[in-house]
Amino acid sequence: IVGIAFLYKYAGMDVQLALAFASTGSAFPFFSAMLGYLGVFLTGSDTSSNALFGNLQKITAEQLKINPILSTALNSAGGVMGKMISPQSIVVALAATFSDRKVAEESFAPLFRSALIHSFLLAVLVGLVGLMYAYVFPNLIPVVGK
Repeated sequence: IVGIAFLYKYAGMDVQLALAFASTGSAFPFFSAMLGYLGVFLTGSDTSSNALFGNLQKITAEQLKINPILSTALNSAGGVMGKMISPQSIVVALAATFSDRKVAEESFAPLFRSALIHSFLLAVLVGLVGLMYAYVFPNLIPVVGK
């Protein structure tokens, strides 16, 4: 994934997607958390999601005059919620819990469905908190370089 992240950056795809995400306007802090959520679900790792989407988050925030520290932090915080439904994480948990492979396989879907509800609601909550930090309490976010 890290190799794909570098390719993505060197090809300029992150800039193009960042400009597209800028069209979300004032709702971007919410989508910033949801992008991190999706990134960890797909990659299985918060670090990989940050490598993949970190620059996109920074560029979009700069385009919208939002503190980039907030958008990159929301990417990571939303990613933590996505870890609950990451297929890799669920498989590892089931393998550690059940010695019988058949029982583990049968347990995947119910566990995923249960975790999906909770993780999605928490990711939405993180996005809403991000909106509050962006527009209600912007002075609570540190500013680098000042």
